[in-house]
Amino acid sequence: MIEGLYEAHLPVSDLKRSIDFYRDLGLEFDHMIKDKVAFLWIVKDKSWLGLWKAEQVTLDYHPSIKHIAFQVSIEGLKQSVNWIKSKGYEPRQAFGFEPVEPFVIPHNDYAHAKIHFNDPDNNSLEFICKMANPKQLTEKMYLSAWDEANK
Repeated sequence: MIEGLYEAHLPVSDLKRSIDFYRDLGLEFDHMIKDKVAFLWIVKDKSWLGLWKAEQVTLDYHPSIKHIAFQVSIEGLKQSVNWIKSKGYEPRQAFGFEPVEPFVIPHNDYAHAKIHFNDPDNNSLEFICKMANPKQLTEKMYLSAWDEANK
């Protein structure tokens, strides 16, 4: 029944700054409601992000309310650290991995490769790619080590 993410919503302190940030990541602005809520397409006519201007945006983080993972290709993920930095942003440490390159978390016959970073309001963002795990690897590792282990 579920085919993907249609919408996600985040609280933001400065709506214009956040619109600019997400446009810079490649999302397409669609519309705004009364200078309080903006909608940007993640994938045109398939999934979008709602940004809600909040009077007070807490800097506390919990993945159930302040996290969005964007699906990317493995080729895009391999370029993600440089791409994020080229936009003037910084990847961040996650799951014990320094943000020098994407890392992989295996799950039986598949794995997720990922990199994490934050938006201007400290909402957690992630670029993620699902991959096969033909050798049934179980150890978390950087993507370059994963590629080497799967040769």
